[in-house]
Amino acid sequence: MKLKRYGIYANGIRQHVVEAGEGPPVVLLHGFPETNFAWRFQIPVLAERYRVIAPDLRGYGETEKPATGYDKRNMALDLRELMRELQIDKIALVGHDRGARVSTRFAKDYPDLVDRLVVMDNVPTRIVARDLDAKIAKAYWFFLFHLVPDLPEALIAGREHLWLRHFFSDWCYDPAAISGEAFDTYVRAFQAPGAVRGAMSDYRANALDIAEDLEDANVKIACPVMSLWGADFHTVGKLFDMPKIWAEMADNLETHAIPQCGHLPQEEQPEIVNGLLLKFLETWNG
Repeated sequence: MKLKRYGIYANGIRQHVVEAGEGPPVVLLHGFPETNFAWRFQIPVLAERYRVIAPDLRGYGETEKPATGYDKRNMALDLRELMRELQIDKIALVGHDRGARVSTRFAKDYPDLVDRLVVMDNVPTRIVARDLDAKIAKAYWFFLFHLVPDLPEALIAGREHLWLRHFFSDWCYDPAAISGEAFDTYVRAFQAPGAVRGAMSDYRANALDIAEDLEDANVKIACPVMSLWGADFHTVGKLFDMPKIWAEMADNLETHAIPQCGHLPQEEQPEIVNGLLLKFLETWNG
């Protein structure tokens, strides 16, 4: 498999993209606390049939980390303009966590540009806000912590490994699932100048994200949707009724709880996830 890496200017920022394969385009959007490295188990498999495009989101990885523009409508525009630069008219879209929030907004804002949508281990932003109580607030403490101006950056600086180790250990079914070179890769990514602030800016767009989501809360996603989540993740699968939640978002829906899995299905259970992706994408012909 030939893997291409390149930077391309779209929507006013330089986006870093990993690409492989030929055929109908499939875009993969990573979540927090990750980069497009999160898709290392999916890209080789999908690239046998599809043109796979995996950008680093605004503020993450090797993509630029501007001071503004982190509301999900603008991050969806990042993807729209990337497609324009790559001369791609329509995609199948896969998003995990924060990338699923961008993907959901993209599917609502550009329904004619997405053929099908996969969302992984994600509760939509407005639903987290709507259902927030003491139990959910405890599980989503990091949502609130990351909203505090400047303090997270000050506390995390020089301790990126401790910050990330907490999330990867607490959020995975196997606490050692992200270890060794994989863990070191993420640590290096968040040690880069502006990287922690970029991730914090993503979270700090929360109020605007909710406002945008409320504007079209009654509009369901038009394309087929597959929702996957880790059956054992205390903050998503064990806390929310995921089939019910995603039935609020889409009518043409299938759902799957991934066993022995936490927040990172694509990394914790790649064979199961790859099988589900290939089946869901089977009739996508571009």
